[in-house]
Amino acid sequence: MNRMNIICLGVRNMETSIKFYRDGLGFKTNEKSNNPEVIFFDASGTKLELYPLTLLAKDINEKTPPEIVNGFAGITLAYNAKSKTEVCEIVELARRSGAKIVKEPQDVFWGGYHAYFSDPDGYYWEVAWGPDFTFDENDMLKF
Repeated sequence: MNRMNIICLGVRNMETSIKFYRDGLGFKTNEKSNNPEVIFFDASGTKLELYPLTLLAKDINEKTPPEIVNGFAGITLAYNAKSKTEVCEIVELARRSGAKIVKEPQDVFWGGYHAYFSDPDGYYWEVAWGPDFTFDENDMLKF
């Protein structure tokens, strides 16, 4: 099981989140509606799915859905950049799209350069560049 096909984010407001991801950050999808039941975005190597948070909790367990809480859930999403300049460009795109910038671009202890922002539902994204980052023909980070 060495594959991840979809990352699903439970969102509180589909329209707000679609505006952020599709119209702001530029995630690609064939969906034109601003408030579909579910939406899938094309991303290199996987799909990003947005689904209403309460329905996602019920899908996991209809009788006893997981508790919906606010705050850090111990997971981050990442965009790996090909340069320090690209880190700054993506952070500015996120800022213009309505993201909360929680850590401005800066050098990091491991020799790279990174920043963090959060989306309308508080999911954290790291935007990072590293001096040893290389990418394959599908833009997947190679280690």
